[in-house]
Amino acid sequence: MNLDFSAGSELDWQPLWLTLRLALCATTILLLLGIPLAYWVAYTRTRVKPLVETLVSMPLVLPPSVLGFYLLLAFSPQHAFGQWVEHWLHVRLAFSFAGLVLGSVIFSLPFMVQPLQSGFENLPLSLIEASRTLGKSDFFTLFRVLLPNMKPALLTGTVLSFAHAIGEFGVVLMIGGNIPGVTRVASIAIFDEVESLHYGAANFYAMVLFAVSFAILLIVFLMNRRWIKAAA
Repeated sequence: MNLDFSAGSELDWQPLWLTLRLALCATTILLLLGIPLAYWVAYTRTRVKPLVETLVSMPLVLPPSVLGFYLLLAFSPQHAFGQWVEHWLHVRLAFSFAGLVLGSVIFSLPFMVQPLQSGFENLPLSLIEASRTLGKSDFFTLFRVLLPNMKPALLTGTVLSFAHAIGEFGVVLMIGGNIPGVTRVASIAIFDEVESLHYGAANFYAMVLFAVSFAILLIVFLMNRRWIKAAA
């Protein structure tokens, strides 16, 4: 079989822009949710801590199709949660960009929380004790004392979450389908182009995702190496 890898002259850039938008939205929400959640998990002594850690880590071991299936059920207007969101927030989650964002946040949550949790746990407790002795609030301690001292963990969590959101396929396909301009992200476009035997277009999307993923991971390793040398 002759495989034509010429990209052609009419490439659709929309899946790439949609992928970038999805990754940026998901990563921003993950930062807002992941920092306080990781802080709580790192320092709490409650008995439900193992349960919370298990729930956060579940996307690492669950097949994407399993998680995507249950999210699709939950996001459906026929389900109580999906019906409540559509009725009160006027947002349809199933087969929509909003649903992709929420699904990506859930699926990428451990990639944000676990590096941050490790970063918090590796900080000396004396930092927190000194801040509280000076009468500083927990909010001040978190954002002005702890986070500036765990930049490698913060960068790792941010970049891994961003990269994971860019490359996700199974979950976004289950909950978003393949709607051009709405849910057809780059990973879905690759699958669609291969099914249509348009290997040139598939190769173009794949190479862009490969280059972006390689670049952001390289930045993480270089920045972490620089910070480790500066701290030595």
